[in-house]
Amino acid sequence: MALGDEWWREAVIYQIYPRSFADANGDGVGDLPGALTRIDDLADLGVDAIWFSPFMRSPQRDAGYDVADYRDIDPLFGTLVDFDAFLAAAHERGIRVIVDLVPNHSSVAHAWFQEALAAGPGSAARERYLFLDGRGSDGELPPNNWESEFGGSAWERITEPDGSAGQWYLHLFDSSQPDFNWRNPEVRAEFLDILRFWLDRGVDGFRVDVAHGLIKKEEMGDHQKPSNSGPMGSRDDLSPYRGQPEVHDIFREWHQVMAEYEGDRVLCAEAWLSTADKTALWVRRDEMHQAFNFGYLMTGWDPQALRDVITESLRAYPAVGAPATWVLSNHDVIRHATRLMLPPDQDDGIGPRSPRIPEHETGLHRARAATMLMLALPGSAYLYQGEELGLPEVVDIPDEARQDPTFARTQGRRYGRDGCRVPIPWTAGAPSAGFSETGETWLPQPEGWDVHARDVERADPGSTLNLYRRLLRERRARRLGRSVLVWIDDVGEDVLAFHNHDITVVVNFGEQPFPLPSGQVIAASGPLADAHLPTDTAVWIDSGGVPIGPETGGVPIVPSDIDDLVEKYGG
Repeated sequence: MALGDEWWREAVIYQIYPRSFADANGDGVGDLPGALTRIDDLADLGVDAIWFSPFMRSPQRDAGYDVADYRDIDPLFGTLVDFDAFLAAAHERGIRVIVDLVPNHSSVAHAWFQEALAAGPGSAARERYLFLDGRGSDGELPPNNWESEFGGSAWERITEPDGSAGQWYLHLFDSSQPDFNWRNPEVRAEFLDILRFWLDRGVDGFRVDVAHGLIKKEEMGDHQKPSNSGPMGSRDDLSPYRGQPEVHDIFREWHQVMAEYEGDRVLCAEAWLSTADKTALWVRRDEMHQAFNFGYLMTGWDPQALRDVITESLRAYPAVGAPATWVLSNHDVIRHATRLMLPPDQDDGIGPRSPRIPEHETGLHRARAATMLMLALPGSAYLYQGEELGLPEVVDIPDEARQDPTFARTQGRRYGRDGCRVPIPWTAGAPSAGFSETGETWLPQPEGWDVHARDVERADPGSTLNLYRRLLRERRARRLGRSVLVWIDDVGEDVLAFHNHDITVVVNFGEQPFPLPSGQVIAASGPLADAHLPTDTAVWIDSGGVPIGPETGGVPIVPSDIDDLVEKYGG
């Protein structure tokens, strides 16, 4: 059954991290032809859309998030012809395709940045980026104290064309990623053209990297980032380069471009902000269509905290006419089969020297239950490649094999994101577990990866893969993404329970088994015992069309008032 109009309101979207998905040419790096060979596996899984992490031409200093040419495919991943072939195959199977767009910064190899280096101070070419003179008697100090998200200063000094020490350029990420000046009309016009280039090829939308960060305060003074600022500075509400109100005008322009094309094309914001109310302002009806729910992603395995963030989300996003989105894992965070067993705020990755590495089986129990909770929520859900196999975070990557620039820029103090980016397993007993025929992998796979291989899990009725397949079929058939959540109270502080359409969802976080409600069990994340729900287990129960509302003992979600949000946060 195909999704209807505004398909993105309820879609399950699968993230492909191209270099780690499937390798067709044997060089150890995944590519578009490899992804095409696995398209039927994704159709079988039951996803509605695919989001590709960056595959545009790049020196690959930050795994493709340093773009040198926004209108071409990097040869590492294939060609535009390969992309067109994948797009056609996906569309034939009713699967939409979203591509990653990185507008906050380019690569230093981008033609514009090379022009800026050659043109000199005060030139129109330098105005496309954020070049400033340094402080100190000879400009030897950075223009301000801003820090890179990857560690160290956010400024890099250049050598001018005459060989003298020159200006500094801003890079909120790696020094190979200079930030664009989004107050420059030429930058804005260029990206409108880039949008049209990919829309003309038939893409169904864009995931927009660092959507919160394009505009910086004009004065660009010093800023002391809080010690508990969170991932990507998400709790730094006073940041001069996060959530500036002028950014909304940019996305209103983008929205107008998307509306020129048929098929409900979608914009999804990677917007790391401190509350759902603030993030909701990115998805008003004339701006973006979705924003990642990082508040939900970063919430630990705690029933009250999860209830709070779900309630907050289902109040804030509908107030602006947008769906809530839900996500548990992606290419920037510890995989949730590991993360849900860790203390909160594990932002720096984990590795051999980390003080607490959880046992995987217990983490997998929680991960399966968390997935059942997430896929029962109204709105749109994002899956990260390999989570349907129950993959844990890979911890034992040798230091010399690590690729994340965070690891190098912090001299190994922060492990970074390599552990969630290891190439995924497809076929037990094959070289590199079926990822590449040659056995080459750009990051080393751990021992025992075969046990998670897709062919092994496909044959096991109780596997995590088959649980995902069942949940996605039921979610779509019952239109859970378009329905309304009603909390069930009086279940105790260790249990979450709610109605959505014709199902009842119960998740037991406590140590004691919880008695199951009456009704037919649709799916369970683990074995049930004597009509009870064990710890770290979730269940979906067919409630037989029981009316949903306060009279059934539930508490409905009431959306926020949009005027209140705008008055509080502006934009």
